[in-house]
Amino acid sequence: MWLPDDTPAEQKIGGRDLTHWRSGPGRWLAARAVRLGSWTAAHWVLLLTVLVGGGLAVALTAATAEVYESVVESDGVAGLDQPVLDRAVAWRSPGLDHGLTLFTDVGGPVGMPILALLAVALMTALWRSRTPAVLLVIAAAGSLAMTTTGKALVGRVRPPHDLAVAPYESSPSFPSGHTLNATVVTGVVVYLLLRRLATAWARTLTVVLGAAFVVAMGLSRVFLGHHWLTDVVAGWALGLAWVAVVVTAHRLFLTVRRHQAVPRAVPPAPAT
Repeated sequence: MWLPDDTPAEQKIGGRDLTHWRSGPGRWLAARAVRLGSWTAAHWVLLLTVLVGGGLAVALTAATAEVYESVVESDGVAGLDQPVLDRAVAWRSPGLDHGLTLFTDVGGPVGMPILALLAVALMTALWRSRTPAVLLVIAAAGSLAMTTTGKALVGRVRPPHDLAVAPYESSPSFPSGHTLNATVVTGVVVYLLLRRLATAWARTLTVVLGAAFVVAMGLSRVFLGHHWLTDVVAGWALGLAWVAVVVTAHRLFLTVRRHQAVPRAVPPAPAT
């Protein structure tokens, strides 16, 4: 699966060259990817995502267990769960509850896939590029896997119905799937847009709007009593980690492709 339609301009965000690695670990990783450049760069994107994502999933599983232990013992951030929910209950009103229910449905199992498909279709049509489809499919698959795995491993019970706003949900509470999926899809869409925006103010506005949507989605889940605060914090953390993996994979793709495009010097023919 080759992606020939990323232009040189798309290898930058503002003046930052995405194929230039400033950190030591980044340069090391890029050098190893270039050395193994006998495969096409697109193969390396997929392979890196699988390998790094697999290692990340193992680490995040351990982190999830630690957070759940904190929840059970009511120490650390988990000590905020009940007070924050109690405050949300005090702030509720019929109009606000209805409005936030409509908003939170946007990040649900129906609304978020529709948004992602619309974003892919629009960017693919306007840019004539397969990159949005490839990155968002990889991102969504990882997000779904982490959500499913986390809920199965932890199995935390949601807040009681008398503290929640209908319609109620029965699946495990930890982590917040709405928050995790919204973070991943929005994060990748923001990354794709940043590569196309020419002005600093437009890039700043895109980041601010994306962050505001993700934060609002998570807090709406707590306000409506569908999740504890800890569930949402975990969704933000896991989502941002997975976005970082996807972006790193794509930057390596660009790096390897640029290296493969550089013409190599041809040695002179021996004298006859």
